Amino acid sequence: MPAITVENPLTLPKVAAPAATGDTPVPARKVLTVTTAPTGFEGEGFPVRRAFAGINYRHLDPFIMMDQMGEVEYAAGEAKGTPWHPHRGFETVTYLLDGTFVHQDSEGGGGVIKDGDTQWMTAGSGLLHIEAPPEELVLKGGVFHGIQLWVNLPAKSKMTDPRYQDIGGGNVKLLSTPDGGALLRLIAGDLDGHEGPGVTHTPITLIHATVTAGAELTLPWRPGFNALAYVLAGRGTVGTERRPVELGQTAVFGAEGETVTLRADERQDSHTPALEVILLGGQPIREPMAHYGPFVMNSHAELSQAFDDFQAGRLGRIPATRQKR
Repeated sequence: MPAITVENPLTLPKVAAPAATGDTPVPARKVLTVTTAPTGFEGEGFPVRRAFAGINYRHLDPFIMMDQMGEVEYAAGEAKGTPWHPHRGFETVTYLLDGTFVHQDSEGGGGVIKDGDTQWMTAGSGLLHIEAPPEELVLKGGVFHGIQLWVNLPAKSKMTDPRYQDIGGGNVKLLSTPDGGALLRLIAGDLDGHEGPGVTHTPITLIHATVTAGAELTLPWRPGFNALAYVLAGRGTVGTERRPVELGQTAVFGAEGETVTLRADERQDSHTPALEVILLGGQPIREPMAHYGPFVMNSHAELSQAFDDFQAGRLGRIPATRQKR
């Protein structure tokens, strides 16, 4: 599945669960809910799973939504992207596991992300944006698979200047468990003293974990952060109570406890030899949220202003020519 991996995880820095003190075990976070993502289509028609559908926002804050894009293998002429669209008031994080995506904005920014790359766009005060498959993928077909995560901005940062971070897969912090049973790709945030390359306005942790069949992963989790686990592929369990999870399901952990635990089933299918999981944690913003379409603000009045600004061209205008791919 992912492009960024290593032959021997035992050569990587290790992340260990906190050690028990005497006879007192380290408290683990319990699983509150497991939900199944509905499927749909986004943009010009590429398939997605809505990872957070049906989950109460108080468990998600500061995250707003997350889509698993694909996994899909396009035939020639089938690949699709999004049309030009505005954003204001939040950040979009696009992490690509397989394939290539081209992005461009109304301010002249943009670029290409490939297997294992992350494109972190802080929309802030607003811009127009487009994402599209490269011409080669359109002409010849191929695999496309990734996620897009929306992260809220606090009120003080809603109107910050737009910013890009293009995080190459080779810059992601690679970690492992002491037994080598899990490979961790730390994209943003802190994990057991290790720092991911992503710079965030809102304190969060974003990890892509590969847990080999039969292996267990227990990680220290930052107090005050929520904890979410979304299954990209494979089967396993979450929590010390071992709640079953599979492709397209999201586990919400409770706020109490110092660790989160996942385990991969002994038997996986031939297409997915391991459990692939996105692990998310963040410090809740705890501010009013008004969300409609591509705008995430603090009030309905601010949403109305965002629409007015978009219609008046104050969020930018579509360039006359497309950026070369």
